[in-house]
Amino acid sequence: MAVKPEVQVRRVYEEPSPQDGARVLVDRIWPRGLSKEKAHLEEWCKAVAPSTELRTWYGHDPARFEEFGRRYRAELKDPERAAALEHLREMARSRTVTLLTATRQADISEAVVLADLLRS
Repeated sequence: MAVKPEVQVRRVYEEPSPQDGARVLVDRIWPRGLSKEKAHLEEWCKAVAPSTELRTWYGHDPARFEEFGRRYRAELKDPERAAALEHLREMARSRTVTLLTATRQADISEAVVLADLLRS
């Protein structure tokens, strides 16, 4: 039986942990006030981020999270985003991956939607 990949979601502003594995930023915009050194990223995968239109519509409104997830999954079928998602899947097959986001509410972010897709 194959072992499910360990995929975590954290805020990019939190202190890096040895358990993070590959740290991947999945936001389209670089986090405000954070240096590249302090972020300790393995990669910035902005191609997988939701569109500006979707992000603006969503506005991290908890009442819209379910619909955001549905629309975001649809966007992930776009060839460029699909390739970026497949790249993350490849990473997650062999090691722990921590998806990072700058949002205050990481539990209702695109990183959670991505983590669910990577785990399935």
